[in-house]
Amino acid sequence: MPSLTMNMQTLANRIVAGDRRALSRAITLVESSREDHREQALELSEHLRHSPKHAIRIGLSGTPGVGKSTFIESFGMHLTALDLRVAVIAVDPSSVRSGGSILGDKTRMERLSRNKNAFIRPSPSQSHLGGIARRTREVVNICDAAGFDVILIETVGVGQSETIVAQISDLFALLLAPAGGDELQGVKRGIMEMADLILVNKADGDLVAAATRTCTDFTGAIRLLRKRPQDPDEYPKVLKVSAVQESGLVDAWEAMTNLIDWRKEHGFFAHTRREQAQFWFEEDVRQGLLAQLNAPKLEALMKKLGQDVINGTILPEKAAGMVLNEITQET
Repeated sequence: MPSLTMNMQTLANRIVAGDRRALSRAITLVESSREDHREQALELSEHLRHSPKHAIRIGLSGTPGVGKSTFIESFGMHLTALDLRVAVIAVDPSSVRSGGSILGDKTRMERLSRNKNAFIRPSPSQSHLGGIARRTREVVNICDAAGFDVILIETVGVGQSETIVAQISDLFALLLAPAGGDELQGVKRGIMEMADLILVNKADGDLVAAATRTCTDFTGAIRLLRKRPQDPDEYPKVLKVSAVQESGLVDAWEAMTNLIDWRKEHGFFAHTRREQAQFWFEEDVRQGLLAQLNAPKLEALMKKLGQDVINGTILPEKAAGMVLNEITQET
């Protein structure tokens, strides 16, 4: 199909040239689950594979009410003021009926959405692990090819499963609100262990003292939980910021760039990117195998065996083995 190759090559050229409409069209394409769209998306990715890429990919998450959107808007405005181009991929909770995103980040980041050096794209999580849509990595790669300097990946909530964001970013920042020791216990260990930077937001007004205490508490906790050999001694760091007053943003960006530069200098940056590529290869294989369960024959078998498991007439392990054997025979 020469026309397909030509169209995707043209679309790729427009993306690299900075065409926003082409970028939006490409993202819609890669997020589609239609088989013909998947073929086109893979063709597009091949054309973009060797395009120049230099973006820093920053994963951002935080407890509910911590002010993620406010922080991202203030931080994004700070970065664009430095003449950097910023893309925000906001992985939103999905509508159960339509699968579409429901929070609408462009309405929550009004100033940044009007900035000519920023691009905001909500991405429905579609119930994927940790709110990272299966195709989010492809979206990030497209934004990288489009010439953005920084890509911010905002994820929903905080939970053990959300550690998947580590496989899509170069650096992970966790936002927390000023709180006491009880709240410290409520933060999942997994997400704490992977955080490169903890930013205590809302460090303003009457909360300054509480923010200082929170920084002290988390500095001690995070050092006990994790120390990576590929990081400088002072990392992971805990810093105070105020998105509303736009304070602490300079220190946060400096901490991020210093860590990225250190990892690049010592070879860990490229190594991590290679490990992430391996992870997503294996993940696509897993998802492809799971997709086969939607075939009518396997779906009927799953339903029957599921009822047998409920009735106690077959062990779950044996039933699973029967399904896997059926998949093997089908392939």
